Formats: sequence, structure tokens, C-alpha cells
Amino acid sequence: MAKNIAVIGTGYVGLVSSVGLSDFGNYVTAVDVNPEIVEKLNRGIPTIYELGLEDYLRRNLESGRLEFTADIDRAIRNAEIVFLAVGTPQSENGEADLSQVEQAVGSVAKNLNGFKVVVCKSTVPVGTNRWVKGRLSELTGESAEGPDPAFAVVSNPEFLREGKAVQDFFHPDRLVLGYEAPKAREYMEDVYRALNLIHVPMVWCGLETAELIKYASNAFLATKITFINQMATLAEAAGADIHVIAHSMGMDGRISPKFLHPGPGFGGSCFPKDTRALVSTGDSYGVDMSLVREVISANEHMKGLVVNRLLKMAGGAGALKGKVAAVLGLAFKAETDDIRESPAITIVQRLLDEGAEVQVHDPEALDNFKKLFGDEIRYFEHEFDALKGADALLIATEWNEYRNLDLERAKAEMRGNLIMDARNVLEPEKARSFGFAYKGVGR
Repeated sequence: MAKNIAVIGTGYVGLVSSVGLSDFGNYVTAVDVNPEIVEKLNRGIPTIYELGLEDYLRRNLESGRLEFTADIDRAIRNAEIVFLAVGTPQSENGEADLSQVEQAVGSVAKNLNGFKVVVCKSTVPVGTNRWVKGRLSELTGESAEGPDPAFAVVSNPEFLREGKAVQDFFHPDRLVLGYEAPKAREYMEDVYRALNLIHVPMVWCGLETAELIKYASNAFLATKITFINQMATLAEAAGADIHVIAHSMGMDGRISPKFLHPGPGFGGSCFPKDTRALVSTGDSYGVDMSLVREVISANEHMKGLVVNRLLKMAGGAGALKGKVAAVLGLAFKAETDDIRESPAITIVQRLLDEGAEVQVHDPEALDNFKKLFGDEIRYFEHEFDALKGADALLIATEWNEYRNLDLERAKAEMRGNLIMDARNVLEPEKARSFGFAYKGVGR
């Protein structure tokens, strides 16, 4: 049976979830405090770049199953289920900032006009959903216990890959649902009936278990990336080929080939924030998450190592002073415009610190990068314009168009011949055949 749903927050998770839940046949009202964002979304214009999102957005707006509003009270009062998809940014001490979650819980409490399931979609530290449950009871005087509770709380963490989020929402590896009240499970089974019909595994568990599944998953993947990056550095020093090493490792069913791609380190809105939050959570419980702590440190080191390699190619520290460095790729990964914690930020800043003039290109992330660096660097809509007069090229993001870069034209546009390929998207021998001094990662 279709449910009336309110989604609080229309950021990355909130927008994709709103579109997906309405496409499942539910009636969704998504809330954002910014009237300009609401107006834009109601016209069918996405506020983030995500493949396929606009088509789903427009289709569900036209069907009447989806709307956007700044009126949070109306959205909650009319809802049977309230999804919390607000931001949980990292605070100065490494913990997740839960102020937006607290505000949303206050709004739910004010508008608790009947049984509602409050679903936490935001990534939150262990214990947060338990706190939400207690806070709602405190604010409303109502209970979540017994056979006829006034409300219920569910932990339903997201596992959306940026650039593949729409695909991941409709075809997830699993759904994690932490709950306690049987009535909450009934409601969530209705919400996700479309996924149950295609036999998506549903992991029903306790609130704390669901919270830790999210952090454990992201920390493990971050560890896997960091491991292959360190192996790439060793392979390079020993004269081995990391691609062959990673491919062979991935053949082992216990390891799998996913996330064994060397590069300039991980970024984005999840891995950096979630690994730090997990370390902070460990500290609060008196548990030393030493492995995850080292992953964070090693990843930051990897971002700087990319520029060090380019400097070595150019002749050492200071060799790029007054020279032009072109950077292709600014988003933290391909198929997204997200630059949060992107390795390109560290790379561009290091190049500026070395005295280089920096010219950049990215298919989707230019506007976001401009907000960060302003007129310190030069931005180009076409990759070959960014290469004009460049003494060195650094590829920081694995966009497909860079994999098929016209090297003959690149050589003609550039003044120098240095290529630091931080994503290993080019064929080394082919690049060298056009007269480039080429260096990849672990090759």
C-alpha cells in the first residue's frame, strides 16, 4: 500500500531518495528551507548532477506523486513516514554535527498528530537513533513502546555511490533497516515493496547495528583504496605493475576487484567524513580505531604525493614556478559535480604554492570549483583550451573523455611534455610515442 512520505532535506541523499520513493508509487513531499531550491525542483531542474536523475524527477512531478515545499509543518502533518535526510557534517573535533538532525526532530515532535515512523536516512553515529527515540518521547510526552506506540524510529542508512546513485537506489545490493516496533517494519515493507518484488535482500536488525553497518562499510572501502594506493607506491619503487597486481588480487573471491584502483586518494562527502566520525566514536567508547586512523593519515599523504611526483619529473622543488600546469578533472570522482574533499583541491593548492599558473577543466564541476578558488586559477569549458601553453598536465579525475584524450592534439596545444596521470587513464606507451614524459601511479 502506497504511503504518504515527508523527506526532510533535499541534498544529495534527500533528493535521490525523494525521487526514488515517489517512483515506487508513494506520495512524497520533500522539504527544503531554501525557497529558491524548492522553486527550482518543482520546475523539474535538479540541484545536483546525477545521471538519470532529471528524467525521474520530471516524471514523478508530472504524476503528482512528488512535490517540494518549504513548509515543513504541513509536510510532516500529512505524512505517515518522515525520512530525515539532513546533513551531518564533520565538526571541528571530528564528530558528526547533529544540529540539523536535532532541528528536524523538533519539527516532527511539534507535528506528531498521529502514529508516524521516523526514518533516519542521514549518516549518524551509533546511538543517534536511540537518542531520536528518547528525544521525541521527551518533547511530546508520548511513548514509542508497547503494542500501540505513538511513533516509531527506524535506522535506514543509504549506500548511494555518487555518479551511480539513481542506479543504486533502484538496484541496491541490500537494504539495511534497524527497527524495534513491529508496526514500523510493516510500514517499511510497504515503502520498499517494489524492491522486495525484485528480491533485494533486506537486513532487519537493531538500531545500533544498522548505524554501525554504514560506518563499517565505508571505512572498509576506504581502507581498501588506501591499501591499493600504498601498494602502487611500492610497485612503482620496485619496478612492478600495480594494474597486474590489482587484477590478480581481484580474482580472489575473498577480495573482489572492486575498489582496487590506484589514484590520488579518496574524497567526496562520505569516506573522509565517515572515517573520521568512526575514529571519534571509537574514542567515545574507549576503543582505539587505530587502523582507520592510519587510513585517514595515509590518504592525505597520497594527495600530496601526486604533486611530488610531478615536481620530480619537472626537476624538483620550485621547478614549476612560473610554469603553466593544466589539471583535468576537479570532481572527486567521475559522473558527479561534487568537489567535497576532492584530491584536486589539494593538488591545485599545492601547484599554486609551488608558484605554478593553474588552468583547469572538468565536465561538470567547474562552477563548484570557482566558488572555492575564485580568480586564483583559470577555468575552461573545453579540455584542449585548458592545455594551451601548458608545461605540464595532471589528470586528477577519471572522466571517460580523458581516457580517449587526443594525444596528438594535446601535444600540439601544450608547450611542455610532462604528464602526471593520477588515475592511470592513459596508455603509457602510447603517451610516450607522442613525445610525452609520462608517469602514472604504480606503473
